[in-house]
Amino acid sequence: MVMRLGKIIRTPHGSIITPFFMPDATRGFVKLTDGEELEKAGVKALVINTLHLYLQPGMEIIKKAGNIHKFINWNGPILSDSGGFQVFSLIHKNPVMGKITDKGAVFKSPLDGSQHILTPEKSIQIQFDLGVDMMVCLDDCPPNDFSRPDLEKSVERTISWAKRCRAEYDGQVKKRKMKAGERPLLFSVIQGGAELDLRKYCAEELVKIGFDGYGFGARPVDKDGKFLGKVLQFTADLIPKNSIRFGLGIGLPEDIVRSAAMGWDIFDCVIPTREGRHGKLFLWKENRVSKSNFYRTINIINAKFAKDFSAINKDSKLPELRQYTKAYLHHLFKLKEPLGAKLASLNNLEFYMELMDKIRK
Repeated sequence: MVMRLGKIIRTPHGSIITPFFMPDATRGFVKLTDGEELEKAGVKALVINTLHLYLQPGMEIIKKAGNIHKFINWNGPILSDSGGFQVFSLIHKNPVMGKITDKGAVFKSPLDGSQHILTPEKSIQIQFDLGVDMMVCLDDCPPNDFSRPDLEKSVERTISWAKRCRAEYDGQVKKRKMKAGERPLLFSVIQGGAELDLRKYCAEELVKIGFDGYGFGARPVDKDGKFLGKVLQFTADLIPKNSIRFGLGIGLPEDIVRSAAMGWDIFDCVIPTREGRHGKLFLWKENRVSKSNFYRTINIINAKFAKDFSAINKDSKLPELRQYTKAYLHHLFKLKEPLGAKLASLNNLEFYMELMDKIRK
């Protein structure tokens, strides 16, 4: 294991020091928070969803705004995923919603049932129109229970689509006359499930094409929810040392710590805000990061917090988390007041930013 600390990733909207975590601003916002609050919590970069923004509000509106940064009023780096994970999840869960071919994915919009086609070329075009700082190639993202033959097809399709994404990316850079410091970073995704030989083959073929970074494809846990530590370490070791390593969807604090120790550089997940909206708060048990048992979680909805007049987080940099009590937060959640979910989300975002800071130190 080789932890990579202090690698500087330079983007058109600023530099970020690794390892770092990006909350998911799927539809152009982190739920219940605005850009100023995110900055106060220590957030440096966001992840947006290509597919969702393409469907709503649509590219015409975002282009009229100038780009996604101007549309959502965020001046820091933004990474866009390809939209593939969402499309393929939609189709795998309900085949009536579309089909996947070597050309791309044909699918029905979950919003209005309208039919769309997502190809490698179109995914890259949309991401350029969004004006993001980092973008991801369209890949064939399989479910955890895929058979070996299906995984082999997924890997071959991922490699083929990566070639097409690379060609479209190069064409867009030339068409838009982008200089070296203006172009977004391009990531491809290594697939292969838990089959190490398929991961190796996929990684080697993608490296031959050449990308700024490489991601860990599919979920980082198996169908039983077990963390794929061996596969993650094996895959990290396949990626060139000077390339960025993107642990897509890795979001539990202990998994981030383990993955950073393996050499993964960047992470994203919905966990901090999604859990916060349901009343789960992440809090430190000790002032350092260890392999386990360095944090605790509480469910603020539990009755025992109704008379707990201690601060939500006495060590927080955010005054509202120091000044409001757990009893008040419990009260807000019991009444389903959005302020409660907002405070819990901010607590968790700050925890995750502190986690990355502690890892770097």
